[in-house]
Amino acid sequence: MIQEQVSDLKAALQEIWGYSDFRYPQREIINSLLQKKDALIVMPTGGGKSLCFQLPALLQDGLTLVLSPLIALMENQVQQLQNKQLPAALIHSQQPRQERKFTLKAITNRNLRLLYLSPETLLSPPVWESLIQPQVKINGIILDEAHCLVQWGTTFRPAYTRLGAVRSTLSKIHSRKIAIAAFTATADPHTQQAITKTLKLYNPALFLLSPYRSNLHLEVKTIWTPKARRQQTLKFIQDKPQQSGLIYVRSRKDSEDLANWLQSQKLSTFPYHAGLPDSQRRQIENQWLQGEIPFVICTSAFGMGIDKSDCRWIVHYHTPELLAEYLQEIGRAGRDGKVAHTLALVSEPTGWLNPEDKQRSQFFTRQLEQKALQAKQIMRQIPAQGKIEQVIAEYSQGAIALSILHSLDRLSWQDPFSYRKKSAATSFNDWQTKQKHWQKQMQQFLHAKQCRWQFLLAAFGFREESSGFQCGKCDQCNR
Repeated sequence: MIQEQVSDLKAALQEIWGYSDFRYPQREIINSLLQKKDALIVMPTGGGKSLCFQLPALLQDGLTLVLSPLIALMENQVQQLQNKQLPAALIHSQQPRQERKFTLKAITNRNLRLLYLSPETLLSPPVWESLIQPQVKINGIILDEAHCLVQWGTTFRPAYTRLGAVRSTLSKIHSRKIAIAAFTATADPHTQQAITKTLKLYNPALFLLSPYRSNLHLEVKTIWTPKARRQQTLKFIQDKPQQSGLIYVRSRKDSEDLANWLQSQKLSTFPYHAGLPDSQRRQIENQWLQGEIPFVICTSAFGMGIDKSDCRWIVHYHTPELLAEYLQEIGRAGRDGKVAHTLALVSEPTGWLNPEDKQRSQFFTRQLEQKALQAKQIMRQIPAQGKIEQVIAEYSQGAIALSILHSLDRLSWQDPFSYRKKSAATSFNDWQTKQKHWQKQMQQFLHAKQCRWQFLLAAFGFREESSGFQCGKCDQCNR
């Protein structure tokens, strides 16, 4: 095992990972984290983000918490570290009790340098009680896939919005400075601001790299019937025999239905979604990673952070509602730097002949409106201050309602487990308008007549780079 302090980062890189040198800006990010500075890092998929926080964690005496959204993503990274005999572990809800107990003991005995867990697991009583033990020394908090805080925090994973209170509470308990670094591959200027505000980053060092990937060829096709959607997908796959890829859909049923149809066309594939047993999902992931099945029909969670360098194509059978999700998902192809192709299928714009895309978008909008209405009602009923768990126990959508209210500055977190109401700042209508703006931006991209990459660069804040940009590889440039 490496020494507790290694001044020569290059030597540590060679010793642990076997790399001769860093890629920009890895060394700069590592130095920033070693100096206990807050940081926001936006790097394209495959840019080597995990090394940037793993190396400084291993060079320090103490524990770094890595907050990650998916079990598969955590398992992948921890397994790689443990294979190198490095002191890393994870805790998640599906572990055997004895394994969780062993890891909790390792925390209190200070035997770990890296601990991977989800925001929800971090805030669970057994884990929190272990982390606040006086002998535990926490160096920093890493939020991996930080865009999830914005994309999921107010609609799906409300624990994300409470992370800003975690650092201040742990700092007080342990009387030490704890830095936070947020890593993501996609964050437009609004998302950057939301991450900074929610996490309460203090004067963060910013590392913002262009999302442009010259090896990714982008294509969008308008389809007129459900049958045409299936046929276009089939033709795309058949044109790429023996190549690895992913097909993204937006619901569990779509995943099952499309997989069944493609299997009837003599293609080897499986559906993948959150409704499958955990063991089955792990098996499908491993089969895809090992090349035993060429492609998977999956919902949005699959592939996040999983390093399969030779994924050659991505099909969006259904496009996501948000441009950031689209960029995340196409980024899972071509991580080896070789040419990869992406195809997004979109219904004709009127929705008269094929209304499925329009119906899906309307359903998404209705869900947002319903959540905003529930939050407004709960705001009137809860006391001026109280415990978060009491609200969750009393109201079926209590956690999400509190998260929405927090994003509107209607309440603040006193600590990760209690809230205090504030006077109105942002209206519910403003929140809904913002959500609808993101939906509209995705539609503008799909129907744009300009270079696809130029549109993406401008949307994610790289306007200078996008000015006059022509990638020469997307469907619009090729026309």
